[in-house]
Amino acid sequence: MDGARHLVVGRLRKPHGLKGDCTLFPLTDEPDAVFAAGRAVWLVGIDGKVAAGPLSIERSRPYHREWLIKFAGADGRDALDPWRGLFVAVPETELRPPEGDEVYVHELAGFSVRLPDETPLGLITAVYDTPAGLMIEVQGPRREFLLPYKKEFVREVDRGGRRLVVSPPEGLVE
Repeated sequence: MDGARHLVVGRLRKPHGLKGDCTLFPLTDEPDAVFAAGRAVWLVGIDGKVAAGPLSIERSRPYHREWLIKFAGADGRDALDPWRGLFVAVPETELRPPEGDEVYVHELAGFSVRLPDETPLGLITAVYDTPAGLMIEVQGPRREFLLPYKKEFVREVDRGGRRLVVSPPEGLVE
């Protein structure tokens, strides 16, 4: 890649149609900006190694819960087949930085988790993307537990201090 830190923003699915479009599952809250025509992206394998890029996005548009994306020079299904399942990454400097209580999902591992009265509950050791939404795994002093990453439970995010203040459902941490 170009030396800058790159963040994964989507995953390629399969070719769509005959003109070089590909379905893409977005892993960003701002797909219209991230997948805008003219943006340079890199394709990364599950091993973290660059498989292709930089590639220029020729066009993109929403398609059901996914996006259709066309890369310049990739004209036809055969050009896209080797890229199926690869991740799309962009330089972190080209993305809007997190604001307020926002945080990148990859940053959550290692955050301290506390109750509103500052009682420590543990550290986040994993984040799971489930059909019900994000779940954080918290390793506590006695056991681990899963907590939905939702506003009703996550009361405060201190990105700089790497900590969350949470109000877990009753009985979850006893």
